[in-house]
Amino acid sequence: MNKKTQLIHGGLTTDPYTGAVTTPIYQTSTYIQDEIGDLRQGYEYSRSANPTRSALEGVIADLEQAQYGFAFGSGMAAITAVIMLLDEGDHLLLNSDVYGGTYRALTKVFTRYGIEVDFIDTTHIDQVEQYIKPETKMLYIETPSNPLLRVTDIQQTAEIAKKYELISVVDNTFMTPYFQNPLVLGIDIVLHSATKYLGGHSDVVSGLVATSDSNLAERIGFIQNSTGGVLGPQDSYLLIRGIKTLGLRMEQIQRNALAIIKMLQQHQAVEQVFHPSIETHLNHDIHQAQAEGHTGVIAFEVSNIDSAKAVIRELQYFTLAESLGAVESLVSVPALMTHASIPKDVREKEGIADGLIRLSVGIEDTEDLVEDLKQSLDKLNK
Repeated sequence: MNKKTQLIHGGLTTDPYTGAVTTPIYQTSTYIQDEIGDLRQGYEYSRSANPTRSALEGVIADLEQAQYGFAFGSGMAAITAVIMLLDEGDHLLLNSDVYGGTYRALTKVFTRYGIEVDFIDTTHIDQVEQYIKPETKMLYIETPSNPLLRVTDIQQTAEIAKKYELISVVDNTFMTPYFQNPLVLGIDIVLHSATKYLGGHSDVVSGLVATSDSNLAERIGFIQNSTGGVLGPQDSYLLIRGIKTLGLRMEQIQRNALAIIKMLQQHQAVEQVFHPSIETHLNHDIHQAQAEGHTGVIAFEVSNIDSAKAVIRELQYFTLAESLGAVESLVSVPALMTHASIPKDVREKEGIADGLIRLSVGIEDTEDLVEDLKQSLDKLNK
């Protein structure tokens, strides 16, 4: 089954009870038991399982070529559940330029429970082993990373994790299963902030996790049920619906992104552009080998924070907002928005400059987006 077909027919998204073509919204908290413990279709209580959520979990399992899927109330809830696989005293390795919310949760919450974390440069994968110690239990990467789109070799990450018996995790939010499948490359767990490309319409907050490891799946399922950060049926329905058009959206987003990058590279007001499609981008060849396309997230630098604000004020088709991956194009300044929770000295060390602008390219007409950005940047030179 090819990918666009799989987006429509993956999982069980019709209703076996009524024949409905779309998955119904099972807006219920509990289910009739004919006798004590005699469950109809295995459903007892919607924190434990709900038919609409189960359909979604089957979809993400199929799309990531996994055996098991789990749906959570947000991307951070999904990340939290995965981190909760660790115990007090365990050590986690993570790429250093990580999403600000992940950084905040690890440094402000999980360290209070005795989980140690080191943020390291994973782009040079051969150097990762020097940070592994007896307490290390997990190797977690974003690729491409947020916001500088740094690329880490997924297959080598998986090999190192297996060598040292670590749980390997990839945040696949930027690429989606349409363009990248980390489990196929040997990773244990893949997760998504499904709020972004998978939902794709800025109308749902959600997180998804997939794995083929039965032991990890049992543990994640226990955490999901025990802590209760599950996705509700209404949002599960919206996410199933959004996923059906993922392929069409990602292809248009990719076309738009490549055209925008070409313009940005030629504009004299732009100091640097970050995107894995650029041949000089670090690990460009690795990205080309492990992915089938490109994200619509682009980062570029202008001279300073005032210039960044000036560019954003003049934009017509890019909405100033946090988040990414929607049908509408968005723009943000990471230092003041998505990564403001990371201390300034840490941001600067990682290359997240105050003048860095992050674009999330939508599905508008290519010419309109390119011209909008160009006219805004042109005004910096006047």
